[in-house]
Amino acid sequence: MQKDRCQDKVEKIAKQLLELEPHNGENYVLLSNIYALRSQWDKVSSMRKLMKEIGVKVVPGCSSIEIGGFVHEFVVGDESHPEIKQIRLVLREMLRRVRLCGHRPSTSSVLHDLDEEAKVGALGEHSERLAIAFGLLKTQPPEAIRIVKNLRFCDDCHEVTKIVSKVYGREIIARDRVRFHRFVNGSCSCNDFW
Repeated sequence: MQKDRCQDKVEKIAKQLLELEPHNGENYVLLSNIYALRSQWDKVSSMRKLMKEIGVKVVPGCSSIEIGGFVHEFVVGDESHPEIKQIRLVLREMLRRVRLCGHRPSTSSVLHDLDEEAKVGALGEHSERLAIAFGLLKTQPPEAIRIVKNLRFCDDCHEVTKIVSKVYGREIIARDRVRFHRFVNGSCSCNDFW
């Protein structure tokens, strides 16, 4: 009940933001995400259609990592990197090891109308996971893996990164849109308040 009232208030604020800034894509995403959290997929679809009609673009999630003086960028489901096959092998092994530690994906952050299996697959394709897998492929301990993400970490990627830091014995430093995170031995400097 309290959650519904909070979402109602957020929806009202998002609609006001949309009126104030009708060409700011983030306002559409905010409102769309509220609808997705409520499983109102028809409204999500309407928001995306409206964005397309008026030409509003949203900046996609992107994670970067610098290796050997070159910046490598990844987006969700990226296939463009020349070493993507090797990255995917490392990613697959990384996620296998995370599952062996008992991690169960939190699909609540996948705000698309997909079945549970597809949501798990979508989480596995997040840009920060690709960047971390590339860091594991190209660096050796004790070198820290450093990534930058233009959006906020989702809760599942945050949890996975904590586990990766422990399983691989690696320090992972990440800057997302909100703050710096330092993952060491299964914990994060943000104390899970990200």
